[in-house]
Amino acid sequence: MRGSFLSRRAVQRLRQLAIYTLGSVKIKLLLSCIIALTVIALLSGSGFMGWNNHSAALDQLPVPRKGYAIVMNTWKRYDLLKESISHYSLCRWLESIHIVWSEPNPPSDSLKKFLNHIVESNSRGGRRVELKFDINKEDSLNNRFKEIKDLNADAVFSIDDDVIFPCSAVDFAFNVWQSAPDTMVGFVPRVHWVDRSKGGNDYYVYGGWWSVWWTGTYSMVLSKAAFFHKKYFGLYTSEMPASIREFITKNRNCEDIAMSFLVANATGAPPIWVKGSIFEIGSTGISSLGGHSERRTQCVNRFVAEYSRMPLVSTSVKAVDSRNIWFW
Repeated sequence: MRGSFLSRRAVQRLRQLAIYTLGSVKIKLLLSCIIALTVIALLSGSGFMGWNNHSAALDQLPVPRKGYAIVMNTWKRYDLLKESISHYSLCRWLESIHIVWSEPNPPSDSLKKFLNHIVESNSRGGRRVELKFDINKEDSLNNRFKEIKDLNADAVFSIDDDVIFPCSAVDFAFNVWQSAPDTMVGFVPRVHWVDRSKGGNDYYVYGGWWSVWWTGTYSMVLSKAAFFHKKYFGLYTSEMPASIREFITKNRNCEDIAMSFLVANATGAPPIWVKGSIFEIGSTGISSLGGHSERRTQCVNRFVAEYSRMPLVSTSVKAVDSRNIWFW
């Protein structure tokens, strides 16, 4: 009797263990399904696999009284130019596109016809985006900051032809700029710091993205993807020391650093970094050349000497679109 009682207890315990194990498996399977469905929902709703993200939440941004103008720098990369114009002409608050053209030959009729057709095709609902080529006789990086006489919008989105940001991210950055229209608001942060090992005088070092990531601070946003007020075009051309522009033309570098110096010197305030996903559609550029950071460090110190001080202001503030994240 005792043996049969023990055997029945053993069977009962095995049943309980089996039920518990089966229940645990079901729970784990259910959790896995929930996680998988959540990931699928996020990817399909956030525009992760594409550039044109037009979710209903975007309509919650306040409607601006005026839109913005894109000023796009380009150089003999017509496929990239076509791709960029095709994308940005869809952005809903865009008023005009100005292509900075510094090539020896003017843009071809076929290129202008193609780009105008794309812009007209993307202009819907009574919205019309104006497309213009700003032709320059001299090949200089300073051309991207020349004053544009017929520029109606106050806000300028300076962008290179080889980088793409979703229209939703550009709209959000524009919204941030409207809250601080005198400063620079951009997607690509950079930093400077003092190297004390160089002796008594302050020697500044230019730091790229990994320096920003490591320190959690930045003092510049690059004009390859940044908003600023159109008034800085006039200041760059007429008020900034001519020796800086000459240095940039000769060395073919650092016009973006010069604009950061100019705005910081005028405002005494740091820029604002907007977090956004960047799609780089080009593979070559000045930054891909060897010794790029060293040349940028040289520029920083040269500009400090021209201003007789360091105008850049460091900050750790970052603007994040909270509608696209779960936790603040």
